[in-house]
Amino acid sequence: MSESAKPHHPTPQGKGEKTHGSDFSYVGIDAILEQMRRKAMKQGFELNIMVVGQSGLGKSTLMNTLFKSKVSRKSVQPNPEERIPKTIEIKSISHDIEEKGVRMKLTVIDTPGFGDQINNENCWQPIMKFINDQYEAYLQEEININRKKRIPDSRVHCCIYFIPPTGHCLRPLDVEFMRRLSKVVNIVPVIAKADTLTLEERDYFKQTIREELRANGIDVYPQKEFDEDAEDRLINDKIREMIPFAVVGSDQEYQVNGKRILGRKTKWGTIEVENIAHCEFAYLRDLLIRTHMQNIKDITGSIHYETYRVRRLNESNAHFKTKVNLYVSLLSFELPGLFLERTLTVRTVVERSSHITKM
Repeated sequence: MSESAKPHHPTPQGKGEKTHGSDFSYVGIDAILEQMRRKAMKQGFELNIMVVGQSGLGKSTLMNTLFKSKVSRKSVQPNPEERIPKTIEIKSISHDIEEKGVRMKLTVIDTPGFGDQINNENCWQPIMKFINDQYEAYLQEEININRKKRIPDSRVHCCIYFIPPTGHCLRPLDVEFMRRLSKVVNIVPVIAKADTLTLEERDYFKQTIREELRANGIDVYPQKEFDEDAEDRLINDKIREMIPFAVVGSDQEYQVNGKRILGRKTKWGTIEVENIAHCEFAYLRDLLIRTHMQNIKDITGSIHYETYRVRRLNESNAHFKTKVNLYVSLLSFELPGLFLERTLTVRTVVERSSHITKM
């Protein structure tokens, strides 16, 4: 067979890869992006959102509106009527959501009973305990000798705090909750049912809340100290100027000018949830899902969880040293002849343990 008649066998090409045969200097490093995308698509994603606020502020409705699905706790209960719990309960429900081939496990954590009692003293403690319990569960999985290849992530990535639309100022309960919880979780404050306020009342209320947050040293998401570069700072500054988001939630669909919209119908017209001229729901959705979701998860893992992990390991190390010192004291009292040899051995163990913990 002549050379020109030989069949041509093209070089195998991976899915999504581009040919660069004419570019002699091309190595193919950019292919890592496609590899990462394929791996992420196989594994899927996890997002855990906690909603906190008094009853009747539309927490369940807002979550359903965010994900355009029945994802709230009340949506899956056979009986929608529910008594007010005597104490704060933590209830979570998980859903598998898929959009355009991207799978995500969404967990919505509700806190029924928060702020509904006559005496709300220390009502944030069960919520704080729940968040720390999730960090502890992740830590125990992480330090196991035979740990899982992929540790299930139940850590709370974001807490949406619902502020009643009073139009005046934050309540002491709001200030105390956000002051304490902002140290352990990403908090995004929202003004619930913002359609009950006029535009002037809404702007004044938002400005008052921002001033009170600064005065009380409360850092809500996105925190200034975690801006990575000038571009991030510019984007996040615009978001910080809008916080708290004045939102309206609705899972009811209406026809407006021939288009299907989510909204609330009143005598004076239809309030369009996704219309930025009516409310700031679209900004909240973009922050949580379209632009900052991965950053929210990164800060949870590298800042909040890391702070908890370091504290727990330091506590464990201090407890271990106390036990060793007690053991040394007993040896000194009961076995004077063997004291020197045993002490050196025990101290060597302590020093090595401390070195490993610091690493």
